[in-house]
Amino acid sequence: MRIIFLLVLIIGIGMAGYAAYMVMQRFQTYQAEFTDLENQLREAKLGQVDTEIVLVAKSDLRFGSELLRDDVTELQWPKGQTPPNVFSSMESLFGGENTAPRYVLRIMEQGEPILATKVTEFGEDAGISSRLEPGMRAFAISVNVTSGVSGFLQPGDRVDVYWVGNTTGETITKLILEDVDLIAIDQQDDDDFGGIVVARTVTLQVSPLVVAKLVQAQATGDLTLALRGAEDSAATGGVEIDQSAIIVNEIIEVVEERVCTIRTRNGANVVEVVIPCVEGE
Repeated sequence: MRIIFLLVLIIGIGMAGYAAYMVMQRFQTYQAEFTDLENQLREAKLGQVDTEIVLVAKSDLRFGSELLRDDVTELQWPKGQTPPNVFSSMESLFGGENTAPRYVLRIMEQGEPILATKVTEFGEDAGISSRLEPGMRAFAISVNVTSGVSGFLQPGDRVDVYWVGNTTGETITKLILEDVDLIAIDQQDDDDFGGIVVARTVTLQVSPLVVAKLVQAQATGDLTLALRGAEDSAATGGVEIDQSAIIVNEIIEVVEERVCTIRTRNGANVVEVVIPCVEGE
């Protein structure tokens, strides 16, 4: 009887030990999984980027259009990487209920941040005057279909200005301005106006000194525009050509051909016959 009891006791102790071993194995497995999950959460937290609200265009916005709340949406932008002069709230962009509206000064594409430099102040007109940089002036010059690229000019292009006139009795063509900002075609100043327009006048953004220069140039000759490439900002330098540079007067020497003849008499008639010339005669 004691032997049976002892045998049962040993088997019980063995089963209890095995059960404890299995529980320990399962606990270690759970602990490893928990540690791995904790590490994943820590890595995710370290990779998290703080953001802030930036107002962006919900759809494409055209120059001169009134900016409405329906045109704008909020976007989470990485903190510290926002462009300067952005708006971070609808109140700062639109003001209160009776605040005068803002107007679009530059075309904006969908998703582009709304910048203070791309919209007017409250109630301000979105005319050419609002596009001029400080200290600059708008000056209109007359062009026509023969003025180089009249039908291909658009607001926002950069152009060179050539003067054709008479100095000291001689007609010359001279480059007088380079890389000038064209801000309007006729009465259109929308950067995104469509179609080809044969311009009659173009408006340039220039300094007051250049205004005086252009007034003098228009009074004494004709102005022609040359369109620059979108990425071309290189200075060409002094360019001046007179008529002699395009018309070459070639002097052709005329060599008189030598003719040798002999005369023979046939009765009362004298006949002159052409014969080959002999060198030395």
